[in-house]
Amino acid sequence: MTLIKGDGIGPEVVDPALRILDAAGAEIEWEERFAGLSALERGEEILPESTLESFRRTRVALKGPITTPVGTGFRSVNVALRKEFDLFANVRPSKTLLRGGRYEGVDLVVVRENTEGLYAGIEHYVDRRGNYAESITIVSREASERVIEYAFELARRRPLKRLTLVHKANILKFTSGLFLDVGREMAPRWPEVEFDDRIIDAMAMQLVLDPTRFDVIVTTNMFGDILSDLCAGLVGGLGLAPASNIGADAAMFEAVHGSAPDIVGKGIANPTALIQAAALLCEHVGQEEVGRVVRQAVERVLECGRVRTPDLGGRATTEEFTAAVLAEIG
Repeated sequence: MTLIKGDGIGPEVVDPALRILDAAGAEIEWEERFAGLSALERGEEILPESTLESFRRTRVALKGPITTPVGTGFRSVNVALRKEFDLFANVRPSKTLLRGGRYEGVDLVVVRENTEGLYAGIEHYVDRRGNYAESITIVSREASERVIEYAFELARRRPLKRLTLVHKANILKFTSGLFLDVGREMAPRWPEVEFDDRIIDAMAMQLVLDPTRFDVIVTTNMFGDILSDLCAGLVGGLGLAPASNIGADAAMFEAVHGSAPDIVGKGIANPTALIQAAALLCEHVGQEEVGRVVRQAVERVLECGRVRTPDLGGRATTEEFTAAVLAEIG
């Protein structure tokens, strides 16, 4: 499988995840490749062909956070990888892992359409002086159908069997309206799933009031980006938030957070999100028991509360947290 450690704190959180996978018995052969600043420092392009070639062959990648410098041709390495491999569903779970947190019993998943919307990047200045800019939102029936189908299937397999579609169809009647129409048309195919919809601003408020009411949330690209960060905040922050990027025949697993250059080398980066992403990768490739062992070990350490990194209100180093998870695996 393809391994991209990234830059900034990327290697600092990827290496603990690899050690923990080994301890849990994962059977994975890694091909390390580079992207972002780590590629530039090696004299390569920001997204080298060797990295793309590896991913094309393995079809599965674990990726650490990547810094994308301004003005190098890519708006984002992450966006480029998602487009190149048509990773249409960005799947971000948020679950209560900490005692004494803001909420108890949160266990929800945001499924975000990953290829269209405002993030398609179709924008320009209308006038020559650059005083007026225009951005075009792309929403297609085909892309909407496949991500909503993925969300319904995910909801069908979960205990609550509940799916909420989030939109702004009251104002964006064509783009959000199309996404909503597709969801409503498809809903009868899953009679066992409770389906409803929410307007984006009301949804944000309702999540803050009581996130335990929700199970699986499906929405368009930008709304999903915002809501998934909000949901991470409900359970403790981005340091706990993993993500899967799922395509028809390829998948990439990563932490939601960035490369955090302000704490590079300090030994305090929280590796939880990357460890959880690695567990999701194992489950995706059929090593479900490894994924379960890793997730449960992380949950026991966080629930105990004695070993927490500074972003979670503790004083533990990255190494101390990693050692605690390894001890739980045994």
